[in-house]
Amino acid sequence: MKALVLAGGKGTRLRPLTYTMAKQLVPVANKPVVHYVMHHIAEAGLRDVGVIISPETGDQVRESLAPNPWGFTFTFIVQDRPAGLAHAVKVARDFLEEDPFVMYLGDNLIGQGIGEFVRAFRESGADAAILLKEVADPRMFGVAQLNGSGRVIQLVEKPQDPPSNLALVGVYIFSPAIHQAIDQIEPSWRGELEITDAIQKLLEQGRPVQSFLLQSWWLDCGKKDDLLEANRVVLDEWITREILGEVDEESKIYGRVEVSPGARVEGSTIRGPAIIGEGTRVKGSFIGPFTSIGRGCEITDAVIEHTVILDGAKVIGVSRLEDSVIGRNAVVRKQVTNHGAFRLMIGDDAEALL
Repeated sequence: MKALVLAGGKGTRLRPLTYTMAKQLVPVANKPVVHYVMHHIAEAGLRDVGVIISPETGDQVRESLAPNPWGFTFTFIVQDRPAGLAHAVKVARDFLEEDPFVMYLGDNLIGQGIGEFVRAFRESGADAAILLKEVADPRMFGVAQLNGSGRVIQLVEKPQDPPSNLALVGVYIFSPAIHQAIDQIEPSWRGELEITDAIQKLLEQGRPVQSFLLQSWWLDCGKKDDLLEANRVVLDEWITREILGEVDEESKIYGRVEVSPGARVEGSTIRGPAIIGEGTRVKGSFIGPFTSIGRGCEITDAVIEHTVILDGAKVIGVSRLEDSVIGRNAVVRKQVTNHGAFRLMIGDDAEALL
């Protein structure tokens, strides 16, 4: 079995960050989202991995995956335009050949591995398997309708009148039969080849489609608030206390805080869960829960909480920064006296004078 990871697209909902980086590389707890995806694929025992990339950000994705701690054999496949998930499968046909495969969206995070999902598919003889999660507003997702015995009877992409509250999580497993189904569908009203239409075609042909209900959390990191929530959940569930950098005697560290090698904390308080990246300096500041600060940052005389700060950024003299995402090498600096709270979303190399 192979794996196909989708790391293309334009990431319009995460702009301005995604003007300069792939959305799958935006960090959650200082690790690119797509690295969590690769970890789950490795845990499931898969090693032959195709990665769909875009012409604009493909080199960034290659560079991020180059250390390859998972021991994968990578094949990078360029999708020239974001024309739908089924189109991505079509573009990857030469790589996939006649093998079954897992398709995993590279900007999705789930709170459990996919090993059981893969094993169940292998034992079932099904032509497709979908992972489902109950959501409050299914109109933004592909939606599955099940009959009384739990069998999939219909799939609809982003319906205005959803037949259920069961959304398709961004993890699928397919037999080679999916290729013929994709060849038989037309672009949707969005102008894309929808994978839901291809799976629906399998259902119409009487081919078995399995469904599994995800028991853990699922987060699509495509928007600012979703990214912050993903960062909160990952820090809350997976971070441990590990002080590998320097912390002076005037500083206080409470709870599960990771201070990475080369980082220095001076005259500051850090209350976890939180993570401080390599080479970052925190001076005279308070870092509150659910904050991730990347590598080589400078945080001085600031109060920060529930925020994601990317590599090389500077936050200086800000009385309170919360619910924010700060891009790489950006600068946030206090210009006038202001004791209010700031909520920002700024891209790489930007400067905000507050």
